Amino acid sequence: MAKPISIAIDGPAGAGKSTIARRLAKELGFYYVDTGAIYRTVAYFFDLWGVSPKDIDGITRYIDELTIGIEYDDEGVQHMIMNGMDVTGDIRTPDLSQKASLVSAHAIVRDLLLDMQREMAEKHNVIMDGRDIGTVVLPKATVKIFLTATPEVRAKRRTELIAKGQKADYNKILKDIQQRDYQDTHREIAPLKMARDSVKLDTSELDIDGVIAAMKEIIARKVTL
Repeated sequence: MAKPISIAIDGPAGAGKSTIARRLAKELGFYYVDTGAIYRTVAYFFDLWGVSPKDIDGITRYIDELTIGIEYDDEGVQHMIMNGMDVTGDIRTPDLSQKASLVSAHAIVRDLLLDMQREMAEKHNVIMDGRDIGTVVLPKATVKIFLTATPEVRAKRRTELIAKGQKADYNKILKDIQQRDYQDTHREIAPLKMARDSVKLDTSELDIDGVIAAMKEIIARKVTL
């Protein structure tokens, strides 16, 4: 049996990793593992308990009460299961995005989730996105891509995405992204950085089709699909 193929996609908040990885996984027939959703689920759990994402004592006290799992529907969409409940629709808020960044900085949280993420890559062909996939989670990934764009472009894209359903404030979103960038790159545990053997792909001037095409070209240099 051939060894599963793993594609690690890292990059800052708002770079479009989830959107790109989900579509790419569908086109390639891979499992898509959204690690951001995993950490959002953890942040949501502690939010329900009233525990601050900075409160390591509270996190240590309650973390054993958390059970977390991933399920996929018939369309290949990842669903987050927290203590038996599907919370996929509850975790996509800007507030939880910031809290996920803070809670993911704790070693006790990362250690809890590391084996689950690696096990997925050992069993299936996966595309996994996050902040430290190529550096920590899957250091031996078949292909590593660092997906990025300027903060202004990322904020504009997120504003347009949110504006489809509700009012969106570009300046606030830009500030949130810059704050998230600082948090992710300055945390002591597994900070956001590009792996030495990763290929950097700046999407500032590309539309989604252009990004997909560029990524397929990068992947094709390493593996035959």
